[in-house]
Amino acid sequence: MAKKLHPHALVIPCPYQGHINPAIHLSLKLASKGFIITFINTQFIHSQITKAHSPSSSEPGLKNIFSKACEAGLDIRYLTISDGFPLEFDRNMNSLPFLEGLINGFSNHVDKLVGELVKEDCVDPINCLIADTFFVWPSIIAKKYEIVHVSFFTEPALVFALYYHLDLLEENGHSGSHENRQDIVDYIPGVKSIKSSDLPSLFQNSVVHQLIYKAFQDVRKADIIIANTIQELELEIITSIQEKHKFYAIGPIVSANFTELTISSSLWSEHDCTQWLDAKPRGSVLYVSFGSVALVNKEDILELAHGLMLSEVNFIWVLRFNVLGQDENDILPIGYKEKVKDRALIVPWCNQTRVISHSAVGGFLSHCGWNSVVESIWCGVPLICSPLVTDQLANRKLVVYDWKVGINLRDEESITREEVRDKIKYLMNEEISSNLRKNVAQVKETFHNTLNTNGSSNVNFNKFVEELKMKISLA
Repeated sequence: MAKKLHPHALVIPCPYQGHINPAIHLSLKLASKGFIITFINTQFIHSQITKAHSPSSSEPGLKNIFSKACEAGLDIRYLTISDGFPLEFDRNMNSLPFLEGLINGFSNHVDKLVGELVKEDCVDPINCLIADTFFVWPSIIAKKYEIVHVSFFTEPALVFALYYHLDLLEENGHSGSHENRQDIVDYIPGVKSIKSSDLPSLFQNSVVHQLIYKAFQDVRKADIIIANTIQELELEIITSIQEKHKFYAIGPIVSANFTELTISSSLWSEHDCTQWLDAKPRGSVLYVSFGSVALVNKEDILELAHGLMLSEVNFIWVLRFNVLGQDENDILPIGYKEKVKDRALIVPWCNQTRVISHSAVGGFLSHCGWNSVVESIWCGVPLICSPLVTDQLANRKLVVYDWKVGINLRDEESITREEVRDKIKYLMNEEISSNLRKNVAQVKETFHNTLNTNGSSNVNFNKFVEELKMKISLA
C-alpha cells in the first residue's frame, strides 16, 4: 500500500508586518486541522522580531516564533531565508529598490530552499506552497517541484478584483495618476461602481505597477485562492471571481483568542498601554495609528497633532520613528507633549489588538490598512479614515460608503486641524454617532457569526481544506 502523505504546507508571507500577521493566523488554523506547516520568514524580518522581543543583548534570540504553539501540540516548523539584501539595508527608505529585488531576485532564494526541502524531507515531504498573492513567482516554483499552489490574498475581494482587471483599468485610462479624477469606474466585473479617486494608488508607480501586473498574471495559475474577507459583505465581487477560479473567502483570519496571540510577530518593541487605559472611562479614548509601513508628511502630522489637541479627547497616538520616511525625533510642535500629557499617550509602537479591544477605546483614526479595518470592526470600534496609499483608498470605500462603519477624514490631498477636530468630536460623541455605532455592532456580529460552526467563513475554510487535501493526494 502507498504511504498516506501528511499535508505539509510551506507558508511564505510577503516581508511586511501587515502580511506576516494573517499568514501566522492562517498557519495556526491549518496546523489545528492536522497540517504540518513550515513557515518562512526572511532573515531581516526574523532579526527585527528578535530585536523587538529580546531588547537586551544578553537575552537569547528567538529560534522559532511558533514555539508556544508547538508546545501546545501543533506541528509548525520555522525557517528563515535571505531576501537578497544585507541586514543593514534600509528597506523602508529604499522601498522601491527593495520591491525590485522581491520581483527579480527573491525567487532564486525561494527556489533553492524549496529544492532542498523537497529533496531532504522524505518523511513529511512538502506537498503544498501557500504564498502571498503579491509574489510574482509562486506558480513557477509550484510547477517545478510538482506541489499544489495556494495563493493567499490578505486584502478584500474588491481590491483583488481591481488588481485582477488591471488590463481594463489601463484600457479606460484609470491605471495611471487619478488624484484629480472624479468619474465612476463601473466596468469591473462584480464591482457595481467605484470612484476613480478610490482606486488603489499603486497604479501610479512603475515599479509597483510591474509588481501588480506580474503577480496577478501569476495568480491566474494558482490551484486555489483564499482571501481574508467575508462572503456576505462582498458577495457580488466574490461570485464574479469564482466564475473563473477556486476562490474561498475565509476571513476574518484571526486566532481563536484574538487579543492574546502568543506568537511573537511584532517588528518593534511594544509599549504596554493597559495601565493607562485602565484609568480612562469607557469609550473615551481615540486610538490613532497609521500602520507599519505608510509614510505621512510632516504637514499632516502637525495638523493632526493640533486637531487632536483641539478635540479635547483622550487619545493614544502611535508615532513610528520612521513615519516620515526618515529618522527625525522632534516631529511634534514644541511643548506639545506637555500640553496634552493629562489625556494623551504617545508611543512608538504598541499591541494594537490589545489596545482597541480595551473598553476605554471608543474610536480608531486609521490609515485604513486592511488588518486595521478588520481588527477595528472585530472589536466593534468605529473608524475615522485617512487613507494614504495602496489598497487603503479602496478599503475606505468599504468602510465609509458600503458598510457605513466609519467616516472619512481625508476628503482632500491634505488635512486641516479644524477638520480633524470636528471629525473626532463627531465620532467620539456616542449620542451623535449612534447610527454609526449601530452599524459597527451589526457588521461586528457578521464578522463573528461567519466563524461559527455553520458560518460562511468556517464552512469555506473546511471546504478549502478538503479540496487542498484532495489536490495534494493527486499531485
